[in-house]
Amino acid sequence: MSLDEDAVPPLGLLLAAHAGGAQASRHRALWAFDARLAKVARTTSEPMIGQMRLAWWNDVIEDSTGIKGQGEPVVDAMRATGACGAPGLVGVIDGWEILLVEPDIDMKGLRDYASGRGGGLFRALADAADAPDWLAAAGQVWALWDLAGHVGDKALGQAALALAVEILPSVEGVRWPRGWKPLRIAFTMARQDVLAGRGAPLGMPRALAGRLLRIALVGR
Repeated sequence: MSLDEDAVPPLGLLLAAHAGGAQASRHRALWAFDARLAKVARTTSEPMIGQMRLAWWNDVIEDSTGIKGQGEPVVDAMRATGACGAPGLVGVIDGWEILLVEPDIDMKGLRDYASGRGGGLFRALADAADAPDWLAAAGQVWALWDLAGHVGDKALGQAALALAVEILPSVEGVRWPRGWKPLRIAFTMARQDVLAGRGAPLGMPRALAGRLLRIALVGR
């Protein structure tokens, strides 16, 4: 099951291309899944309604019959590529739920969001239920960078960047397996901006695409 390109965020599309082979389709499905949850958080004004929409995705993941959500393009793509069975997906949902239900997110809430969304997404992309702690930390840095670039609350964005800086040492000096190249690229991009006090840019500006290519080629 192929996905329309507009279902996958531009960054996810470029990163998935570095997964190679059948993994590229699986990565695209997972990035589209995260984007669907982001849309729930972005477009829902009533927390209870948002929780119901997120619970629907949780039911999809846990449905062993393959019936729930059939016909929804992202659901179909996730099932076709095996992404529905990836570890960490429930954590991604839980992370997004925090942004829905917490009117004033404190540091604990930020940590829980980053652990759920970022740590869960990186585990899912790596397809590693027993992933090392540093991979989850890398995902947390990426999720905080992404939040800082898209949240309207400037103070929350600054808090997200500060927390990301605090987590960074957990990932320093690690050796990334070859198969985790897209995750290494995503983390390195986030790390560079976090150290410069910047969140993720909106969309896919040419400069970001150029940085992604450079990191893919030379590692930094």
